[in-house]
Amino acid sequence: MDSAIVLGQELEDARKRLYELSELYGLSHACVLEQSMFLDELINEHNRISQLKKKLVTLSFAEKTLNYH
Repeated sequence: MDSAIVLGQELEDARKRLYELSELYGLSHACVLEQSMFLDELINEHNRISQLKKKLVTLSFAEKTLNYH
């Protein structure tokens, strides 16, 4: 399975879990804060992957442009 799809599902699951925990314990409970930090890490990973993909597309386009001329 594509890692982007897996990461997307992990993000969705983490968001749902954060919402559930916040409903049960309130926003300032330790387990809610831990889940929030976990979700932040997943979001950061998603953003790093997205930026890397953009750079690869840009480099690929530049390489094709240079080889075309």
